[in-house]
Amino acid sequence: MINDIENSEDKGQIGRRAGQGIFWNFLTYGLGRAGVLLTTSILARLLSKDDFGLVAIAVVAINYFGVIKDLGLGVALIQRREDVSEAANTVFTINIILGFFLSAAIIPFAPLFAGYFNNPMITPVLRWLGASFAINALGSVHNIWLMRELDYRRKFIPDMGNTVIKILVSIGLAFGGFGVWSLVFGQILGALASVVLVWIILPWRPRLTLNKKITASLLKFGRSIIGGDILTVVIDNLDYIIVGRIFGVAQLSVYTLAYRLPEMLVVGNLWVLGAVIFPAFSSIQDRPDEMRRGFLTSVRLIAMIIVPICLGLVIAADPIVRVLFGDQWLDVIPLLQVLAIYAWLYSLGYHIGDIYKAIGRPDILLKLGLLSLIILIPAMLIGSQIGLIGIAWGHLIAVLIRRIVSLQIATRFVDVSLVDIFNELKPSFLGGLLMAPVTLTVLILTAAINPVLQLVSVVVSGAISYLCILWWVERENLLRLFRVIGLSPT
Repeated sequence: MINDIENSEDKGQIGRRAGQGIFWNFLTYGLGRAGVLLTTSILARLLSKDDFGLVAIAVVAINYFGVIKDLGLGVALIQRREDVSEAANTVFTINIILGFFLSAAIIPFAPLFAGYFNNPMITPVLRWLGASFAINALGSVHNIWLMRELDYRRKFIPDMGNTVIKILVSIGLAFGGFGVWSLVFGQILGALASVVLVWIILPWRPRLTLNKKITASLLKFGRSIIGGDILTVVIDNLDYIIVGRIFGVAQLSVYTLAYRLPEMLVVGNLWVLGAVIFPAFSSIQDRPDEMRRGFLTSVRLIAMIIVPICLGLVIAADPIVRVLFGDQWLDVIPLLQVLAIYAWLYSLGYHIGDIYKAIGRPDILLKLGLLSLIILIPAMLIGSQIGLIGIAWGHLIAVLIRRIVSLQIATRFVDVSLVDIFNELKPSFLGGLLMAPVTLTVLILTAAINPVLQLVSVVVSGAISYLCILWWVERENLLRLFRVIGLSPT
């Protein structure tokens, strides 16, 4: 009886910590993305398409180098259940070595990227951005420690510090006429601010040490993680590589802005949830029934958040682009609509990967990544024959095939059926069925007014119609969620 009570209290505590973690992570991400969106809107009017394209290419290169920045040891540390303190010191030491190595290694490699994209300006931009590896390594384990403990309330501080400094520096330098360097130094100083703040709020002080036994254990777990991470980075950046090479820097900036909204509003939300869901799943890795319920809950929650966002991006793409980026970016509109549908498909069952990692089977993600790459390369190369829109459609088709396969696999490892998953999606589908005609009608009726007023009208009508349906079919679940994250009295 006592054990049952303790287990019940443990489950409740994990649920509360996970719920509160989701709240604080969403708050951090929401405020951060709002700031980035405001910054992008301002910079889109101050900087040239070439400036955006240069930074986009440099970020792709940073992403490729960054895939080995911790060899998957961060995930391994979150999943680990013994010798955690010694393991944290070991991971910190390895990260420092890797961070400074990558910052140095990118110096001779930068001209190779510049040559591939036929733009010599990429070399200095990439070399400066490479400094972020060494900077971020100093605070990486502190952030991992906060994630492991689901302490996203304190993690809010360094994350927001990064965002605020990046915004202030980027906009200030852009107004000063520094062009592409406003983006570069905004990134670097934002990363530095984050490291300083995380060391202040977390009293843990690491030691430089390498425990061979722990290192071997962590690397054994991390090697499958890094294999999957490499494939993920290749897949997520392949479109930029193809667009930049075939269509040039200016067209890459158009594609980048088109992808930015789905990335910030949809893909980013998945990352936010994943940062909380994976540690939560790891803490119940020996309780399959709870993991099953947790997975289905994540499917339901994600769909309720993502469906209205994607529908809104598809329906209101025209006023969104006019208001946020200006009339000089109207060629973003059709790309944004296709990529919004892609983002919705991407979100379906996304967090099954966190279960695979939590139960020690990240190899499944590696195999799924290989499948995606096999599909994606020909889809994009064929799509490139009809322009940027073909690249976007190639991305969409590839993710559709991957999701069909991954959900089939999920039914074998989590003891769920496709019918179970569909039932979790029904509330968001019902909300979308009402929201779509309402917002389309408002969009048509407001076609002749100012784009800002049109966008506000569409957003407000869409939000009200969607939330009304959601409140009707999901009231109890919403109230329960509010209680878990502390927004409603118990």
